Amino acid sequence: MREIQFREALREAMSEEMRRDESIFLMGEEVAEYNGAYKVSQGMLDEFGAARVIDTPISELGFAGIGIGAAMNGLRPIIEFMTFNFSLVAIDQVINGAAKMMSMSGGQYSVPIVFRGPTGNAGMLSSQHSQNFENWYANTPGLKVVVPSNPYDAKGLLKTAIRDPDPVIFMESELMYGDKGEVPEEEYLIPIGKADVKREGSDVTVVSFGKVMKIALEVAEEMAKDNVSVEVIDLRSVRPIDYATIIESIKKTNRLVIVEEAWPLASISAELAYHIQRYAFDYLDAPVYRITSRDVPLPYAPTLIDAILPSTKRTIEAINASLYRS
Repeated sequence: MREIQFREALREAMSEEMRRDESIFLMGEEVAEYNGAYKVSQGMLDEFGAARVIDTPISELGFAGIGIGAAMNGLRPIIEFMTFNFSLVAIDQVINGAAKMMSMSGGQYSVPIVFRGPTGNAGMLSSQHSQNFENWYANTPGLKVVVPSNPYDAKGLLKTAIRDPDPVIFMESELMYGDKGEVPEEEYLIPIGKADVKREGSDVTVVSFGKVMKIALEVAEEMAKDNVSVEVIDLRSVRPIDYATIIESIKKTNRLVIVEEAWPLASISAELAYHIQRYAFDYLDAPVYRITSRDVPLPYAPTLIDAILPSTKRTIEAINASLYRS
């Protein structure tokens, strides 16, 4: 094991897969000459050349469509969106093209493509560059949606995503690219659709994914000082969702708090809350609590950002409410 940054884990995953399979290539804005907007692809142009690390114009609709066509003809593209906010320009290609091609072609075409890039708040980027669209893509049959929370998971999940025969949405965070974590030198894969228990506990289950997993783990540390044992589950992917791991945890803790960065309406936490009350109601000793962003566009001012996004304080309050403590 060695400690590397989140961006380095992603780069290793892509580079290892590109060495293994010559049909894989990376395409997106500034991925080549500039080494990536967040330096995720640093050095890859030198190793793989301009035919496999390809700079594009600022035209997400265009290069997403090129990638889908390439995938239908035997290649395995990795398409980098500089931010998933910009993916809205290409959403027709992703949802009406990549996601539906297998079904509409009667199984004649698979689309082995990865769309990856940062999602959510990145600090003082205001409304148009700070949105979470995990639930938009997770609502679409034909897509898998992966949201890793640490370098180890990022590398193992990205390698699996690149090998997947179907389209995968792989969502990162600008605020996580510099995060460090232990990653083994030997090759490993992490299956898509299997949640991970990051911390075992007995009093309450906290479920999260992506960068707000930091909040979940911080809360567990804080609550332990008050003799409250918090079990923390990282979804890792939001399509498919590993409901079984969550239900097994609730059988033990009898309480559930969900933390996500997105808006509350029609969110991943809303779907989880419904599923748990439908299939694990008899194990619950308290209502399911959700911590999400406030239902407003994200502002620019740091103080307002802090007031709107999920926080340790709001999560601890939800846990105490679940435990009937004020």
